[in-house]
Amino acid sequence: MELWDAYDKDGRRIPGVILTRGEPIPAGLYHLVSNVIVRHTDGTFLLMRRDPKKSFGGMWEATAGGSALQNETPKECAARELFEETGIRASRLTEVGRIADQNTIFVEFLCETDCKKDGIVLQAGETVDYKWVSRDVLFSMRRDELVTKRMQGFIRRLTETD
Repeated sequence: MELWDAYDKDGRRIPGVILTRGEPIPAGLYHLVSNVIVRHTDGTFLLMRRDPKKSFGGMWEATAGGSALQNETPKECAARELFEETGIRASRLTEVGRIADQNTIFVEFLCETDCKKDGIVLQAGETVDYKWVSRDVLFSMRRDELVTKRMQGFIRRLTETD
């Protein structure tokens, strides 16, 4: 059983209120999901292809991520999920945004890394392939290729100042 902390709409943890994965989240409460965009020092971004058995199976996603466990900070969640899904140990994670959507607060992080590009370790049951793409390739991907366009918005803002 996976337990989550409950949050208010402003992203503040509500002490003593615990949510359980798979159970409905009561109105007015939120759970937290951390996502990590991975940018290599050469400027390319990591994409992973979702396992065909998962929702959005076969599509590419621009983040590693998942739900924060009970007593886990957004950054701790991001580091854990990144390692579980890619084998990358994040030495630098920078929060780049938050969005509340229905009953979930998405906390987005950027991991800048100089990892070996051929050393990605995929998580069985989650992803089946990966590739590194340029910013231009990422922005040219169609809706039926990329799981969420929301990530492109974060990446666009990140790279506008580069």
